[in-house]
Amino acid sequence: MLDSIATSLKSHVITLPNGWSISPAGKNIPLGDLPMNIVLSPGGKFIAVLNSGQSRQSIILLDSKNETILDEIEIDKSWYGLTFDSSETRLYVSGGNDNQILIYEIRENRLIKSDSLILGKPWPENKISPTGIVLDEVKKLLYTTTKEDSALYITDLGTKVSKKIKLGHEAYTCLLSPDHKILYISLWGGSKVAVFDTEKQEVIKTIPVGDHPNDLTLTKNGKHLFVAHANDNAVSVIETSSGKVLEILNTALYSDSPAGSTPNAVALSENESRLYVANADNNCLAVFDVENAGESKSMGFIPTGWYPTSVKVLGHKIWVTNGKGGSSLANPKGPDPYEKRNSDTQYIGGLLKGTLSIVPEPGKEALVIYSDATFKNTPYSKEIEKVSAGEEGNPIPRKANVSSPIKYVFYVIKENRTYDQVLGDIPEGNGDSSLCLFPEKITPNHHALAREFVLLDNFYVNAEVSADGHNWTTSAYATDFVEKTWPANYSGRGGNYDFEGSRAIAYPKAGFIWDYCQRAGVSYRSYGEFAGNGHTPMKVLEGHFDQDYSGWDLSISDLERYSKWQSDFDSLLVINAVPQLNIVRFPNDHTAGLQIGMLSPRAFVAQNDLAVGKFIEHISASKIWNESAIFILEDDAQNGPDHVDAHRSTAYVISPYVKRNAVVSRAYSTASMLRTIELILGLPPMSQYDAAATPMWECFTATPDNKNYISLPASYNIKELNKEKTALSEQSERFNLAEVDAVPDLEFSRVIWKAIKGIHSEMPAPVRSAFVNPAADDEDDD
Repeated sequence: MLDSIATSLKSHVITLPNGWSISPAGKNIPLGDLPMNIVLSPGGKFIAVLNSGQSRQSIILLDSKNETILDEIEIDKSWYGLTFDSSETRLYVSGGNDNQILIYEIRENRLIKSDSLILGKPWPENKISPTGIVLDEVKKLLYTTTKEDSALYITDLGTKVSKKIKLGHEAYTCLLSPDHKILYISLWGGSKVAVFDTEKQEVIKTIPVGDHPNDLTLTKNGKHLFVAHANDNAVSVIETSSGKVLEILNTALYSDSPAGSTPNAVALSENESRLYVANADNNCLAVFDVENAGESKSMGFIPTGWYPTSVKVLGHKIWVTNGKGGSSLANPKGPDPYEKRNSDTQYIGGLLKGTLSIVPEPGKEALVIYSDATFKNTPYSKEIEKVSAGEEGNPIPRKANVSSPIKYVFYVIKENRTYDQVLGDIPEGNGDSSLCLFPEKITPNHHALAREFVLLDNFYVNAEVSADGHNWTTSAYATDFVEKTWPANYSGRGGNYDFEGSRAIAYPKAGFIWDYCQRAGVSYRSYGEFAGNGHTPMKVLEGHFDQDYSGWDLSISDLERYSKWQSDFDSLLVINAVPQLNIVRFPNDHTAGLQIGMLSPRAFVAQNDLAVGKFIEHISASKIWNESAIFILEDDAQNGPDHVDAHRSTAYVISPYVKRNAVVSRAYSTASMLRTIELILGLPPMSQYDAAATPMWECFTATPDNKNYISLPASYNIKELNKEKTALSEQSERFNLAEVDAVPDLEFSRVIWKAIKGIHSEMPAPVRSAFVNPAADDEDDD
């Protein structure tokens, strides 16, 4: 038995584009898009799963005994909340931004919609968004927590009338005590658990816990409450009688790890001697002996699929939903900005399908095997956090407090392109020219930079879309709030775009790279990132951004942005005040599709190319060129196809210390680029992801070449407008381009493909596999 477990784990190792690996334990069953919650019926007959992703949302009903799917029905809108009644004949489901609770009858193993409880009018008229739900059949009440109006709704099941009680913070879920006298509510945005007296119908106290408290579980006698808090890599164990936190369980694989384990679900074994914690970003369950609360002990880890979101125990089996499933995938039929969306398009937002892992509870020996596999899947360790991969004498230091000849970093963030879309026509790299929409004629400078310096054909963004992309790009992490809420916004199911500084719950606990600069005494300045047009939502950026520089606004030319930056840079250069970290946003490669009167997609990308070329030329002609490094990436790769992986994107590194005319195919990621910048500037890693990432040292040489870069003129008309009124232009007219990524992303991308490739063109069929890591065998360079 133990040998078969070890063999199975070894044979099912999959490397993800972020550099981490998974080898899911147990039996694995395909689910839908972003399974967020799994619940057991009271008698254990049924198990229900709620899929709340970007594409098709659904409820799945399973037979727990036979471990088979009985029924799956599509649901228009949903979010997390899910519970059975005691008779196992009804299922209550959160209707997401439709602001209702849906009720389904279970008849002959089928789900049949029977009724609903209305909390308010649908988004955007009412911003409520129900999250966790609990049924109190004794009092015939349904308790519902919400994340948009930060409230608790108490609904009378007879009259269907609801009472609203304000909580003051976004709530994740709620849980009734065994005697039904107390309702515990995790205040996701408040770092507290609210204790609600169901008789008095008021919050009688709050219990401080860690950052982003989410899932809750209680012992059967109600004496101990376990609360996962995602941003602290921890679970709080609370004595309910006193409200005292007895202990905090560190769920990370290593003590004192930075953010990045993301515990977001908890479950007790049937005999309550063990606690299982789903570490979403470590792709594992942490296992604790909790028989003596207050003196709990770590027992090890169990590997899961990608991003486990929920865990339950039935009998001696552990049931785990994996939000992103079993692997990343190529998307050669990916979004085409010129083509209308259809069901065949491989859009990253709905490409990653979740799975259900069913794992027999392991004994101590099996847990040793599982723990060993989990550690092998994990590139992070305390050793690699302290001393990164690299080589002595390289301009990229291997550890903090080691100086680099590079003193100034320019970090350029662009919008949404894949590798094949831009550089697929370069024969020296691993490209597919049939997927190249913006070849050398459109992007001469990007091609020249890739050839004159380093061509990176194995670079992957950590994000799926811009909502998490700008967080990954500036903090090497996306919180559980970001990961779980962007799909509703991106699929048009409601919800605000809360992901670029507009809402505190989206922030990583220790902040973004500018927060780390401030604490380390490293000077910094933003040009359009989390700032623009004289405003910033980030207090730490006040006084550290160019007031004249535009953020997201497609009506502003990237050449105008370049001109504003040049003026500011030159004025700082004169007084020797150029910051050590300069974050510059050039977003117009996003394009506006085929909207009449807007630049054509080719013109937008050509304009962006020229602005980037001039930007690099100007730095290379300055007096600080010989101490500078420029890093360029896309925040995500959501708007295009790629034959290797939907996360593969373009990246460029430019400096006198960068190798010339080189091709580097080592697997790098957004986190790799951030780690490289941190090591240059003497900053600590911000998360386990950048701490574990291989710095881009292989792109650098100790022998500088100070030759200037001369930008290439545009070889395409950068003033070309969309003029022809077509079905595609009419489709584009409906796009909301005033807000970043408010456009239906997949539809937008397909319009661009059609505009470039022709109205009748079809993207080629898939011909290659999912993510591969050709540099995996030599990752142990020192």
